[in-house]
Amino acid sequence: MHNMTDEELFRWASMAPKLHGTPYHRVPKVAFMFLVRGDLPLRPLWEKFFEGHHGLYSIYVHTNPSHTGSPPMDSVFYGRMIPSQITTWGGVTLVEAERRLLANALLDLGNERFALLSESCIPLYNFSTVYAVLTVSAAGTSFVESIVTPARYRPLFALRNNISVAQWRKGSQWFEVDRAVAAEVVADGTYFPTFRENCAAEKLCVVDEHYMSTLLSALRWRRNANRTLTFADWDRHRRSGSHPHTHGAEEVTEELIRGIRGGAGRGNCTYNDRASGVCFVFARKFAPDTLEPLLRLAPKAMGFG
Repeated sequence: MHNMTDEELFRWASMAPKLHGTPYHRVPKVAFMFLVRGDLPLRPLWEKFFEGHHGLYSIYVHTNPSHTGSPPMDSVFYGRMIPSQITTWGGVTLVEAERRLLANALLDLGNERFALLSESCIPLYNFSTVYAVLTVSAAGTSFVESIVTPARYRPLFALRNNISVAQWRKGSQWFEVDRAVAAEVVADGTYFPTFRENCAAEKLCVVDEHYMSTLLSALRWRRNANRTLTFADWDRHRRSGSHPHTHGAEEVTEELIRGIRGGAGRGNCTYNDRASGVCFVFARKFAPDTLEPLLRLAPKAMGFG
């Protein structure tokens, strides 16, 4: 916790080192940033995931400021809530919350990788595997889904920032990025104001699906895999309107976890122009009633607990 305003927070965070490496030796950490609405119903599963890996991760939680609940003092989530603001689905406030989480995480110079998660996310592997994928296998690569599309493009972006429809992108809100990308997002005083202006009078701007991917497109960022490491089931026969399918307790099986880990029928996932043995390291959306079956499955299916 701190008493800084968003303006002060972003100013301090934008002055933090952008690149990997320091004059002294340290072990890089992964910042796990949870953007939630209230409680973390799957918290016990995540506590099992983090167990025994102190010093290799940091946790940040952005929740509704009216939420008064707190995890127990012996939880890794205790005291990890950052000063937060109200968010609304599809609105620019979601991106403001993402930038707030990144800014807080950048203040810790040990954080080199940054993963955005929700209360319905689960890890698909044990901590050692996820850590290795993010810090070793994918070192220097960020995972922001980026799809070329004219959907929701406005001429205002060309007028204000010279962003053409060809540069416009869409993608999953849930990203995994390195410190350089995190710093660009927090320091962005050029493109984000236009997104905020564009969405000021719109209820369903869905800016969270466009800001990060369009920013990297505008910056001509080369070290992006153009995909996310967080799985969501968008099967048109299973999804609910504008939301991916929510997995219930009755669906949680070893076969489900194995299928998602294997790419869920999407073939080999690639980055850096090569095939990756790990397609996804996180998955969503899992309902609160999946906690017990997930805890039972975790030792065999995910390798922890």
